[in-house]
Amino acid sequence: MAAKMEKTRTPGIYKRGSRYVFAYRVDGRQRWESCRTLDEARRAKAARATDIGRGEFEERSRITLHEYAREWVERYQGTGRRGFREETRSEYRALLDKYALSHFSAQAKLTEITPRHVASFVGWLCEQTRSAATKEDPDRRVPLSDKTVRNALGPLKACLATARREGLIRHNPATDVALPHRARVDDDDDRPRPFPRIDGDDGEPIETMELVVEHIHESHRLMFGLLAATGLRRSELLVLEGRHLALDGDRPHVKVRQRVRRRRGEGLVIGPLKSRYSKRDVPIPRVLAERLHTLDTAADDFVFCTATGTILDPDNLAMRVLAPACKAAGVEWAGFHTFRHTVASRLFAEGRNVVQVQRWLGHHSASFTLDTYVHLLDNDLGEPLHAVSTAHAEAEDERYGGPGG
Repeated sequence: MAAKMEKTRTPGIYKRGSRYVFAYRVDGRQRWESCRTLDEARRAKAARATDIGRGEFEERSRITLHEYAREWVERYQGTGRRGFREETRSEYRALLDKYALSHFSAQAKLTEITPRHVASFVGWLCEQTRSAATKEDPDRRVPLSDKTVRNALGPLKACLATARREGLIRHNPATDVALPHRARVDDDDDRPRPFPRIDGDDGEPIETMELVVEHIHESHRLMFGLLAATGLRRSELLVLEGRHLALDGDRPHVKVRQRVRRRRGEGLVIGPLKSRYSKRDVPIPRVLAERLHTLDTAADDFVFCTATGTILDPDNLAMRVLAPACKAAGVEWAGFHTFRHTVASRLFAEGRNVVQVQRWLGHHSASFTLDTYVHLLDNDLGEPLHAVSTAHAEAEDERYGGPGG
């Protein structure tokens, strides 16, 4: 049995149970709406009256956040000139399911979401953890990073912005939400680590990246040799085609033009690079170019592929090819990305500047490259700068009335 309605101090607003309700008419039909507090009910009643008076009221205000978000993510086309990629849609869908739609009640109306609710969502995200398991501590968990919190909020913020443009809500409650900027405690285990150098039996240092490549099965050794020379992303390496190899001339190189992603329900899918900065030509040594030449790969064929010419599965490669080689070399913790970190460290060691390293790796900005790899740089300030020449110093002294003048 429904709770009895009680009058409040505000005409037209009643208390029913723990909620405050009011009625309004649209096209001759009476509609009821409820709010949690009397103040919310007052504001909502005034807003409905204004919308109806202006002819701006739409009868879609009953839609829930869950219903709208699931429908929105399938039709969203972005707001920029570059459009909205299907792989980004898949990421948005996964983020919504994992975070926003897990936090907000399935009964929450789209019009009921306030800045306070969004701030509460951000606070909830800051309390969540992710697995950071290690061999020594398989149950280790750490809080979500500030970047992950921002990424989790992104789809919800875009969803609510669309709802505002479509007239379903008057304001985007996520517009001015405060995001965390927590002090980060550096953890050596969380930093990008290159392959280490170890002492050999004769006392000479051994580069373990080369040692790992030597332990790779012969059928895949050339591919990992190219990875060690270029630091390509795994997703870029596996879809190199014959047309992407420029092996002749004075500057042999590979052209990075596409990548592969694993899409839910579709498997491995080839698509465009994540950004325009990822498109690049990466130089390779002459000896490596000659070895790649011997493959005689057709323009539209994959350089490295299965026996049937299809894309190699990256997870199988990591588990069945790379992991045994890393174990044999004594670096069980290493993976595909360790090659990339090692290439970055060697580029810096050779004196390449941060912009050169950024373009080599295909990062979107030099600042991102520096933030990611700053711990690889030498902390030594080096030798002092040369002193001002004697002749110049004497001229300055004479000009200002002698030493100390």
